Amino acid sequence: MVSGKLSVVDEIAVSTVVYLPPEEVYEFLVDFPRYANYSKHLTDVRQFGDGTPGTRYHLQFAWWKLTYTAESRVTDVDPPNRIDWTVTKDIHATGHWRIEELDDVPDDAPSDAETASRVFFEVEYDTQTVSAGDIDLPRFVSLGWVVDKVRPVLQKEAERIVERIVADLEGRPRRVELTVHR
Repeated sequence: MVSGKLSVVDEIAVSTVVYLPPEEVYEFLVDFPRYANYSKHLTDVRQFGDGTPGTRYHLQFAWWKLTYTAESRVTDVDPPNRIDWTVTKDIHATGHWRIEELDDVPDDAPSDAETASRVFFEVEYDTQTVSAGDIDLPRFVSLGWVVDKVRPVLQKEAERIVERIVADLEGRPRRVELTVHR
């Protein structure tokens, strides 16, 4: 932390178009425990609260030989436009889901699409705030090695989650075009 501000080392920001109004997308996204159904590495989500600010989550991840429980908290909501959260254990990270209604349905939309929204998933995290003692690492494995290996896994995971959520939201799978912003 520098002057009370997050020292951003890495960011993940992806978005896609969903053929539903923002209200339906928001209600789907606020049901956070369901995310374990979409992630290859998120194995369990426990919720403490009703999804409003102050709601806490314990997220159990498993990747390679590592397991880790992240703890997060909803910091703000602006239905149906945004859900903000922060990680409260071991790493400085913040993020949000943002939903913007599009003025026009894109030309390549399914023929039955009546409305469209762009959904953004954005995360800022500072890997320098993690110490080796925070994560139970296998013998002879350095935290630096893990961080280097996790970066591309996080990017692919963010893309996979968005794609699977879109299929559930729209009720059918389709090729989802993800825009990677950073």
